[in-house]
Amino acid sequence: MIVDDSPPGLGTTILEETGRTGVFVSAHTAPTLEQVAERAGVSRSTASRAINGGLRVSPDALAAVEAAVAELGYTPNRAARSLVTKRTDSIALVIPEPDERVLSDPFFAGTLNGLSSSLAESDIQLVLVIARPGDSDRTVRFLRNGHVDGAVVVSHHRSDALDHALASSHVPNVFVGRPVSGAGNVRYVDTDNVEGGRLATQHLVDRGCRRIATIAGPQDMSAGIDRLVGWRTAMAAAGLSDDLVVHGDFTLASGAQAARELLALAPDIDGLFIASDLMAAGALGVLTDLGRDVPNDIAVVGYDNIGVSATTKPPLTTVVQPVAAMARAAGARLLAQLQGDDPSPVEPLIFAPELVVRDSA
Repeated sequence: MIVDDSPPGLGTTILEETGRTGVFVSAHTAPTLEQVAERAGVSRSTASRAINGGLRVSPDALAAVEAAVAELGYTPNRAARSLVTKRTDSIALVIPEPDERVLSDPFFAGTLNGLSSSLAESDIQLVLVIARPGDSDRTVRFLRNGHVDGAVVVSHHRSDALDHALASSHVPNVFVGRPVSGAGNVRYVDTDNVEGGRLATQHLVDRGCRRIATIAGPQDMSAGIDRLVGWRTAMAAAGLSDDLVVHGDFTLASGAQAARELLALAPDIDGLFIASDLMAAGALGVLTDLGRDVPNDIAVVGYDNIGVSATTKPPLTTVVQPVAAMARAAGARLLAQLQGDDPSPVEPLIFAPELVVRDSA
């Protein structure tokens, strides 16, 4: 044991001899890479390569460095490590929606939960990036400037142009939901929303509904477009008119407003397919206020099967969109890209929809 005789006021530092000549570790400071290299009997560059993946390092040298790291309790400096590896060990979840929507819509909570679980076995951290409307350029600059190693994008709108921007960049990425503008070489995970919309509408047809309307989602998003196509497909197959369409934006308030518009336009509707559960929850409140019994006067089917669907009055028949599973799959595909295990191009992963029947239909 060696004690530093520093003058009073400068503090006393206790140094512990490590067992190799000239190598001392301060009890008040973290061990350095140089000390690891000296303990292992290798050069600093060899120690660095061993700690950062073991490339071009002999098995003996790698074992010596690993032993020195364990003995000294060395923890790599992440900032210095990123300079060597060009990696930040973080990925972004990019949501191009207003703050209040991100914080209030359970769809995003499910996405965050699924993506986080996909990273549980890795050291990669998740960074939430809210790309406010009209601010996509700043988001793209953030992603391109090396702040994260890759990105998962959810709730993409046509005007965001994030698919085109990321397709032309070197940033690994996966979209949850088909990019609406169809940019090439973009990986995505989705549900078959056309089939989901058809399945929901066919359930209403099979129930005997003949005056079937829809509250469709926004037409600048693939989910809104595809679910409306599914509704029209089922209506055409049943020989029914497809003129009763009002659009919402996947929010509770827009569902309520659309329901008021529909009932003013066609008070005789007996079936209603609504392209999200949140919009359906808003619509159910309006139907009750206006004296329509669900399902006896109007049968209602939603989409998503989020938590609110089981607690509405009456509980909502809906189409399952496996949000958490989709996000987990997107995370796994992004990790595969980062590890060099993901060939290009990759076919999209599409989940099959499923109908959950409850009291509303």
